Amino acid sequence: MIDAVLFDLDGTLADTSADLGAVLNRLRAEAGQAPLPAATIRPHVSKGVRGLLGIGFALVPGDDGYVELHQRFLAYYGDSLCVATTLFAGVPGLLASLEAEGIKWGVVTNKTSRYTLPVMEALGLGRRAACIVSGDSSPRPKPAADPLLLASTLAGALPARCLYVGDDLRDMQAARAAGMGAIAAAWGYLGDGLPLEAWGADAIIQSPGELTGLLR
Repeated sequence: MIDAVLFDLDGTLADTSADLGAVLNRLRAEAGQAPLPAATIRPHVSKGVRGLLGIGFALVPGDDGYVELHQRFLAYYGDSLCVATTLFAGVPGLLASLEAEGIKWGVVTNKTSRYTLPVMEALGLGRRAACIVSGDSSPRPKPAADPLLLASTLAGALPARCLYVGDDLRDMQAARAAGMGAIAAAWGYLGDGLPLEAWGADAIIQSPGELTGLLR
């Protein structure tokens, strides 16, 4: 029996790629570079600012200019958190279904609380979630188990009776480390690494509505 379903935020519950991509392209414009198309940016969104600066400027932490660009990215994003961000199709119905069945749901993301909480509020989810665990809520972020275990405690559910749904390999790694069911969201950003089938997920679902079939 499943008592709680936990979700990644970016690329699983919410499509944040347009807002994050707009910030990246703003930085590129300031550097005299052409904008990147959405299809190029999208696979890197789940990797956060590090991944976006990697695709946008070929920079990694430690490179000259990385820290300054990272800080500017976060400042710009903080001013435009939820301009074009929306819930993925099927997510509102899924959350309503979970609530109707008495199954708690929450969010576990590596996004820091400074950005997570305003996005959740803007999407109308902040007061509905049983827990919201951000990247700065626990000592170690995903793929460590820490944030998922914290979420299960906050939701009042045993880890073995929780599912974690995400669109990145580290989501599946975190779920396994926490002893939760690992569900891969095929509608998400997915990245450009190992194929989805190699992530070790307990199940791969093509749309949010398919999750309800795993709860019975």
